[in-house]
Amino acid sequence: PMTESRGRLDASSCFVCGPTNPIGLNLKFRLQDDICLSEFTPDPNHCGYDGITHGGIIFCVLDDVMANWLFLKGIRGYTAKCDVRFKHPLPTECRILLEGRCVKVRSKLVLMEGKAARADNGLVVAESNASFMIE
Repeated sequence: PMTESRGRLDASSCFVCGPTNPIGLNLKFRLQDDICLSEFTPDPNHCGYDGITHGGIIFCVLDDVMANWLFLKGIRGYTAKCDVRFKHPLPTECRILLEGRCVKVRSKLVLMEGKAARADNGLVVAESNASFMIE
């Protein structure tokens, strides 16, 4: 089964997924087989070094693919801690596939994993582990 994000009033201005944010990335997220999925193609304005995507942009799309796992399940949560392991540089204009999955739920804390891999060759660009506090 698949569930797609449909914009929620309290997240409509989100930098990563908000449909009303004029400078946002406008990513769309969906749940499939209990994995949150999306894709993103950084443009030249998302660079750090010339032609290479800024690590902060990669960090924020990974954070959002994990957060949207909660969001699509109707759970409101906030990032408590997030660690990212950057494995390879990501050229701008190179599409990546994003995955977010739940590892464990402990009371009011949800442990998540995220992954960003190049769509053209499957090379993992970055992986993340995060804790989310839920209401």
